[in-house]
Amino acid sequence: MEKLEKIEKLRERAQVSYEDAREAYEHCDGDLLDALVYLEKQGKVKPPQGDGYYRSEQQQVHREPTNDNWEQSRDQNRDGQRDNNGFKDALEKIWGFFSTLIQKGNSTSFEVLKDREHMASFPVTVLVLLLIFAPWITLPLIVIGLFFGFHYQFVSMDE
Repeated sequence: MEKLEKIEKLRERAQVSYEDAREAYEHCDGDLLDALVYLEKQGKVKPPQGDGYYRSEQQQVHREPTNDNWEQSRDQNRDGQRDNNGFKDALEKIWGFFSTLIQKGNSTSFEVLKDREHMASFPVTVLVLLLIFAPWITLPLIVIGLFFGFHYQFVSMDE
């Protein structure tokens, strides 16, 4: 197989431009598999899903409905549902992370002490919200408190 045929085969398999296919082919010294992996690492080719099986995506030409086309569209819908489930799983992980973070912030207190006497205490979540929404008030108060002999500590109620 000559160079042009190999580049054409790589272009069809990876669904990339001739320029990208040629660049990958030359970068990998003519090894088509290495060129395909190279394109995947660059993000130009979507890596295969599950068990390393690779199926190149073919562009669909509009055809009259047949049983084969119906089965393909049904499989595409299943893939779309998997994508939705992946997005849902990601949202659940993000929600779980933030809810755990808020619970940890609510169970940890920021305490203000003066001469080892307890002056004030509030959850770390409140401190974080104050630092986000009013840092021009919160930070100067903390620094000024240090000059007047106040001490600060974090106390966790989880033990």
